[in-house]
Amino acid sequence: ERRGRRADGHGAFLQGWAGGYPEIVKENELFERYYRELGIVPAGEWDAFMAALREPLPATLRITGYRSHAKEILHCLKEKYFRELQDLEVDGQKVEMPQSLSWYPEELAWHTNLSRKILRKSPQLEKFHQFLVSETECGNISRQEAVSMIPPLLLDVSPHHKILDMCAAPGSKTAQLIEMLHADMNVPFPKGFVIANDVDNKRCYLLVHQAKRLNSPCIMVVNHDASSIPNLQIDVDGRKEILFYDRILCDVPCSGDGTMRKNIDVWKKWTTQNSLQLHGLQLRIATRGVEQLAEGGRMVYSTCSLNPVENEAVIASLLEKSQGALELADVSSELPGLKRMPGITKWKVMLKDGQWFEEWKDVPSNRQTQIRPTMFPVKDEEKLKAMNLERCLRILPHHQNTGGFFVAVLIKKSPMPWNKRQPKVHQKLPQRTGDTEVAAANSGNGSDCVIEEPTLAENEESKKMQELQNSDTEQSKKEGVCGPPPSKKMKLFGFKEDPFVFLPEDDPLFLPIQKFYALDPSFPKMNLLTRTQEGKKRQLYMVSKELRNVLLNNSEKMKVINTGIKVWSRNSDGEQFGCAFRLAQEGIYTLYPFIHARIINVCIEDVKILLTQENPFLSKFSSETQKKVKDMAMGSIVLKYDPDPEKPDDLQCPIVLCGWQGKTSLRAFVPKNERLHYLRMMGVEVFKAKRKEEELENKTEDEVQHRLAQTEEGMDVEDKEHDLVTKMEAEIGEESSQSPLESSAMEIENKIEDLDQSSKNANTHVSQESKDMDASNVKD
Repeated sequence: ERRGRRADGHGAFLQGWAGGYPEIVKENELFERYYRELGIVPAGEWDAFMAALREPLPATLRITGYRSHAKEILHCLKEKYFRELQDLEVDGQKVEMPQSLSWYPEELAWHTNLSRKILRKSPQLEKFHQFLVSETECGNISRQEAVSMIPPLLLDVSPHHKILDMCAAPGSKTAQLIEMLHADMNVPFPKGFVIANDVDNKRCYLLVHQAKRLNSPCIMVVNHDASSIPNLQIDVDGRKEILFYDRILCDVPCSGDGTMRKNIDVWKKWTTQNSLQLHGLQLRIATRGVEQLAEGGRMVYSTCSLNPVENEAVIASLLEKSQGALELADVSSELPGLKRMPGITKWKVMLKDGQWFEEWKDVPSNRQTQIRPTMFPVKDEEKLKAMNLERCLRILPHHQNTGGFFVAVLIKKSPMPWNKRQPKVHQKLPQRTGDTEVAAANSGNGSDCVIEEPTLAENEESKKMQELQNSDTEQSKKEGVCGPPPSKKMKLFGFKEDPFVFLPEDDPLFLPIQKFYALDPSFPKMNLLTRTQEGKKRQLYMVSKELRNVLLNNSEKMKVINTGIKVWSRNSDGEQFGCAFRLAQEGIYTLYPFIHARIINVCIEDVKILLTQENPFLSKFSSETQKKVKDMAMGSIVLKYDPDPEKPDDLQCPIVLCGWQGKTSLRAFVPKNERLHYLRMMGVEVFKAKRKEEELENKTEDEVQHRLAQTEEGMDVEDKEHDLVTKMEAEIGEESSQSPLESSAMEIENKIEDLDQSSKNANTHVSQESKDMDASNVKD
């Protein structure tokens, strides 16, 4: 009977698994014994809890909330795609109408009873799946597990906040944080920023891909061990100051037993050993996080585990050693509609052989490397009460048909006790970790980790070293170059990154651009950067003023994988028209407020022509558009659509497109999925339109080459790249935790020297999803 248990009640989930994969039996005796004993599930709910864990996880999606198009996408989803799912049956299973998540603001998150596998495989759902894939690629929709959406919401982010995401890959939560920064779309450069970190170099590129879809100049992806992420410095009125973050997301690596519904390997691999091995790392990461948190700041600690050793034990240990510097926030009134259980205050520790321990003193000496004192509950009742551990949130799968999850919201009231020490004249030479000084390095076993800020009076040798480093840094700052860290300080694994070179104030490159597009005097040209120190600059990127400050002051200690959005690309034909650089679609919403020339306002019919035809003749456009184009020089242009409030049936959100004006034609230069997005919003049936476009793409090589020659060198690189990444995402799955990318070429366009090479290497971008889950690296 146990061997015959289906993965869901209808057997639909396992269809397509016949290719040699054995059916996994969803039973684990140790799991049930452990959690029954701990009493994490309310009385009388155990059977419902276990039944929910054996059901496949519903597909959930989130509409990105900061774009002006969010309401239009929501309208399109509800009025078109959801209606088409009514009365639909797939493999004998009735498709339920998608429901909005009651606790997510403004109906921007939805779930359906369709598993991800059915969505991918079912012919009846091909249209809906294509919509999801395409809109996800544009960054308008994020396919994200429901519980994964909770931590960013509880961070309470404002556009001016400096945010650190410590363990950010694969990036769905990072995307939420970026949206919150851009709550006001009329502000192209919010004062806040997100620094998204991950220890795995390969996973950083998946993170880059997620973040780049949102086209923000306020995101930087870095590659460090979160438990020793260096203190960064910023320039404040000519003074060097340590950067403290207003908000920190600490979503740590965990055993992942809350993810059993989607990672079914956990059923056979689960033991308590995973949690025991991860506890020390989780505590070190959380400790490093609160050290870098500003006073009054908020840090959210989260795991997709149900185990108190990874959850309440970490929080209790952190609160205890903070000596009152930290407190758990009461968030019971936040996210109304979210069913949650309080944090627990009593638990025991179990070895993988089933042996229980109630207190540290009971642990025999030969087990004291596996089990640490910080894993046990606090015994002092008064101390325990003051911690308010019940303010933690536990999400159980059967309450709202989700995964299992744990969240704790911490507020920093004062500096951590080990950061309060007065500078000493004499000190032992410390072990260096980044730019922090670790006085007690024995933190691997869960003992207190003591970290101090650099003292004022250091020994002479370290002073000289610092002066040498500073002179190098100042020199590179003058040149505006932010390269990777010197190899002596950090051995670079994985892919070698190009440097970030800011455009000098007097760079002759910028003057023709400024003149051609009539850029506003307020345009922050100091924030423009390239990724090449020598040779022709092929792409220009842009970051916010605040990220520029971070980049320039920390190049020697920070491994930056990616930052900035592309705003201009070199165009070989452009120079004859007065400007060697054309506008890039991904940066147009940031640039548009500063552009005062080469803007053509177009009507909705013109937009449809631009998006459905490859290189339409001018005669196909409205007479108003033809008049505007007539007196304009050839080259890159901005095409702007403004909605007409008197025509409520027309698209009611503004659109800004990059275009190219030829001698007799006008074309939009927009990636394919973005084209499809705009067409959907205008009510154009793109399911067929996509096939027509594919036929167009399959024209002979001669025709393609001829068209490229007419417009510009490499003009279709972006379209090709977007197709490549769409294919890659389909192989990776919506939100894989274990599928690193095998090449960094996908993340920076100027690394693709030519289209042929990128096509040739298309298959090297992705590795197959790992069949065996590495328990130490499970993260939603």
